[in-house]
Amino acid sequence: MTEHLTEQRERQAGSTIAERRRVSAYAPDGLSTPAALVRFVCALLGGAVFTLACWYVLHSVSLAAFNVSMVTRALSTACSLLVVVAVGVLIWLWLRDGENPRPRWRMVLTEIVCTLAPAGLVVSALGIPLSATKLYLDGIQVDQGFRTQFLTRMAETAANQDMNYVDLPSFYPLGWFWLGGRLSNLLGMPGWEVYQPWALVSIAAAGSALVPVWRKLLGSLPIATCIAITTTAICLTMVPDEPYAAVVAMGVPAAAVMGYRAMRGSWASTIGLMVYLGISACFYTLFTGILALMMITFTVTAIASGPSWQRWWVPVRQLAVIGFGSIAIALIAWAPYLLGLIRSPEAVKSTAQHFLPSEGTTIPLPFFSLTAIGALSLIGLIYIIVRFREPEITYLATAVSVCYAWVFGSMVVALTGTTLLGFRVEVLIALLLSTAGIFAIADLRLVGVDLLYPDRLGERGNRIVTAIFVVLLGAGTLAYVQKIPDENESFIDEAYTSTDGNGERADLRESDVGRYYIQIHDFIQQQGYTPADTVMFTDEINFMAYHPYHGFNAFTSHYANPLGEFDARNEHIASWARGSFGELSDPAAFTAAVDETNKRWRAPDVFLLRGSEDDPDEPWKTHIAHDIFPSQPNVHYEALFFNPKAFDSADWTVEQFGPFVVVVRNK
Repeated sequence: MTEHLTEQRERQAGSTIAERRRVSAYAPDGLSTPAALVRFVCALLGGAVFTLACWYVLHSVSLAAFNVSMVTRALSTACSLLVVVAVGVLIWLWLRDGENPRPRWRMVLTEIVCTLAPAGLVVSALGIPLSATKLYLDGIQVDQGFRTQFLTRMAETAANQDMNYVDLPSFYPLGWFWLGGRLSNLLGMPGWEVYQPWALVSIAAAGSALVPVWRKLLGSLPIATCIAITTTAICLTMVPDEPYAAVVAMGVPAAAVMGYRAMRGSWASTIGLMVYLGISACFYTLFTGILALMMITFTVTAIASGPSWQRWWVPVRQLAVIGFGSIAIALIAWAPYLLGLIRSPEAVKSTAQHFLPSEGTTIPLPFFSLTAIGALSLIGLIYIIVRFREPEITYLATAVSVCYAWVFGSMVVALTGTTLLGFRVEVLIALLLSTAGIFAIADLRLVGVDLLYPDRLGERGNRIVTAIFVVLLGAGTLAYVQKIPDENESFIDEAYTSTDGNGERADLRESDVGRYYIQIHDFIQQQGYTPADTVMFTDEINFMAYHPYHGFNAFTSHYANPLGEFDARNEHIASWARGSFGELSDPAAFTAAVDETNKRWRAPDVFLLRGSEDDPDEPWKTHIAHDIFPSQPNVHYEALFFNPKAFDSADWTVEQFGPFVVVVRNK
């Protein structure tokens, strides 16, 4: 019995010594809170300025289109290699130095390179492939059309305004788009054109800012850099077409670690989480909802595992500060809509969550994918299981569990006629598990090797082991990063084949009907209308994405502001179309019916339809959309036809542009 207790104490002592060595090995690069805050701001601005400067350089030279040449792809890989090698060499030197004094110039150089490395990968993996086009990923197709429309609206006004409906506040979070609009004004670029640089700049800035955040949390510049680069690479692969979602997702693993410290009473972590959740609510509410659930779960975990029942009020207090503080920040963007919701005399409903693609019907298991991130996720999963009792790892595991619960809940709640958009949570699971994988590799280097070979590794052996770790991680990073353009190939191709706001295609091939948009825009202005004060009815979302006119109705209910009464407007439009062949075929009656609309909504000043002005017997065509969830696709487009004779009066001016008929109400 005595021998058994002695052996147990020795094992505990050995474990304690190993843990102390692991913690002390993280410590040399530690930052104070003020130093971390200064570096955070510098990293945020530095990553943004660096990326914007690179973007200007890339667009000032003539590179081949990505979809017709391999030159751009090769340059992308070469630049990614330079970033990985530069970071790898400097980190190896940093680790080799240990606690020995470092040359001042190399300390500064290492911090700058490590901080800007995520921005460098954004430029190499996305900026270079997109360098010969003015459009962003996926061009102007489907959802990207709505996003471009929103950014075009925010470039036209700094007010909280809906992307489509006139005189309504925004229903969708406007934070990212509002900031993009200000960049548009600063650079003197139209909203649709600033989409690409702003997307690159925002992702790069968020990635660079992660370096000082993780360095503050872990006390290690090399590990912070690895996490920031990995996080950026994952987001560039999984959610690059939604930059506003990517910048929120990138902070989730750090939020999990900060959650542990906040629940123990850390005010720095509490305030950091409060600001982060508040900003995320202004950017992307889905991830904000998941984060809020995480914070509640963290509080329950802290109470259940606290030292005594008397300390339960500490996590509750911290949660209250995080909750109420983040809500106050979120109200900057949400207050106008919530007030409109309270004052609305009509029943308000939203179909924004009526979407369940095939990927939303499976549980994400990134640790089984045959990629570098798959391997890292598998290592992270094993590490979480092995070190689950460590408080910070417990909270990381809790965050992963919340994400999986959200995915499962989304599948089940679909029976009620809606979803939780669980398929979008896969990126959070990959980020959390990959971060845990980096923790595992760091621990293996700091503690594991010495435990396995306590008497066999001298200083030279440790250097060799460190070099092996750096080379393997660098090679794995390069293997993953150089495939980012391939993963986004279809999105990049659309950026080159879509007709941009200037009526051109970046691959220099013939443009589609979008080449007439500028002529239509000029014609409407010649009739005395300006986009900011004009309501248009059309189903041409691309036109609205490039020119900030207000739409009489949104294109689908899923992107429609619930205050806009989408279904009622659809019925109104259909009654005009049907009536134009019956009781409204008389131009005076039709005009009166349109004017009658002003009692409820602002009537259209312009109709943009498809048809021929020269053939009065050929009807003019448009479409309206109907939500048909749970069917997939979830939208059905109904064709509507207008009788040209209904517009044949002095109240309207009609002009033909290619396949389009533009009907403008005379002032």
